[in-house]
Amino acid sequence: MEESRDKVQTKPVRLIAATCNDMGIGKDGKMPWNLPAEFQYYRSTVSRVSRPGKMNLMVWGKLCWFSQPKTMFPLENTLHVVLSTSMSAVPDHAHFLCDDFDSAVRIASEPPLADMIETIWIVGGTQVYKEALGHPWCDLVYLTNIMAEFDCDVFFPEFDRGLFKLQERFPHVPSDIQEENGIQYKFQVFKKEISDAI
Repeated sequence: MEESRDKVQTKPVRLIAATCNDMGIGKDGKMPWNLPAEFQYYRSTVSRVSRPGKMNLMVWGKLCWFSQPKTMFPLENTLHVVLSTSMSAVPDHAHFLCDDFDSAVRIASEPPLADMIETIWIVGGTQVYKEALGHPWCDLVYLTNIMAEFDCDVFFPEFDRGLFKLQERFPHVPSDIQEENGIQYKFQVFKKEISDAI
């Protein structure tokens, strides 16, 4: 038992999403806004690695996966795991299929991929975000604040803003308000405050 635990490599678990005023993230399996520059920021954030040969693992709920435009793939420096208890085969463009969130984390943190994977990115939907927020390795939440009202039927879960603190500035994240197609938005990063008391 000791031996297998030694092989587990801790990886940062990070969430990324765009939310409108009431924390909505989608409607009828689609994004209710069209913000190409915001989408490009998302792509570049999840595909950023420290050096060639490294990869990130993106974790998708089944509905979230099938709502993505085909133009999303391929995405450089990324491997994709889809979470589903009902699918029997890995979907097109994905690399792995897992029954649950912990199994997906294990793929990234144990051999043979542990030395290659840098970051585990959680990209939705709501239930997957909830599980990730509660994971001990979760350290950052990248949340684009879309400063407008949209009709949504899927929402980003509530999270503890005392535990996850909004950062004034963060590397690779523009700090000023963006505007696109008449919609203003702001890139935000919330960082988990680690208590010294633990």
